[in-house]
Amino acid sequence: MSKNNRQLENWFYLACLMESTARKPGNVHPEASFPDLTYRDFLKSANIIAPILAGTESHKIGFAIKQCIQATQQAIPSNSNLGMVLLLAPLAAVPLEITAQEGIQTILNQLTVQDAREVYEAIRIANPGGLGKTEVEDISTEPTGTLREVMSLAACRDSVASEYANDFQITLGTAAPVLKELWSQCSDWEEAIIRLQLRLMSDFPDTLIARKCGSEEAQQAGQYASEVLRAEQFIPSLTKFDSWLRMHGNQRNPGTTADLIVAGLFVAMRDGFIPTPDLSTIMKQIPKKYEHDLRMSPNHE
Repeated sequence: MSKNNRQLENWFYLACLMESTARKPGNVHPEASFPDLTYRDFLKSANIIAPILAGTESHKIGFAIKQCIQATQQAIPSNSNLGMVLLLAPLAAVPLEITAQEGIQTILNQLTVQDAREVYEAIRIANPGGLGKTEVEDISTEPTGTLREVMSLAACRDSVASEYANDFQITLGTAAPVLKELWSQCSDWEEAIIRLQLRLMSDFPDTLIARKCGSEEAQQAGQYASEVLRAEQFIPSLTKFDSWLRMHGNQRNPGTTADLIVAGLFVAMRDGFIPTPDLSTIMKQIPKKYEHDLRMSPNHE
């Protein structure tokens, strides 16, 4: 493995690890799980996809996505990472000599119908909740357009698809730059990620919540997130928000926002918005019972 690939693998792993470890309202983390998904599942997922993504080639993005999902499903029966893999694979293919902002449009424009076929297969394997049926390019059929074209058809109802249509506008225009601001303002990396979640939910109502509960409820969750950000008593407000999101199991799980956070963390480290943290820094927030699930010697080259 090349030095560049080792660095990419480290960034992918750390982005997944930090996002899942931060105790964000409504999401899985070391102190909260869902009936079909646990924190340990996310640790396994990070280990599985990081090396695959690090080797992504620009002409095989769909293949890399399918490979990640196939490998994940062999270890974890539930969908733990489809959205983040869909976001990370195109970013992985941008040459390291240029920024993600400079290179993503070229990568997206090069996507093919074959990429779409392989991504459709990956989605069917992952079987995410709340997809529903569409009249054109439904996931149960074979796509006729390129991956960017078919994603654009779903852009109005799914933020991950919208990133393909809009040159990763949320990831590059909001998530990574906001992380840069928060990294210097917050007490630690976990608070920065939690505040990023609230900001993203406020600005871009979570589309997984919208698919499961309706757009009005997603808007309500976004308004609630905005209020928490402005609250004088931040921690008590955050705790109440977390309880509200978990009131009906995982129906209000802001899972798409979590995927965008992973992409934002990766870009922020890759392009120097934030320093790449040592694993030991993150491990301070992880209970000892999970230590054997971690990579104990990640590459920091």
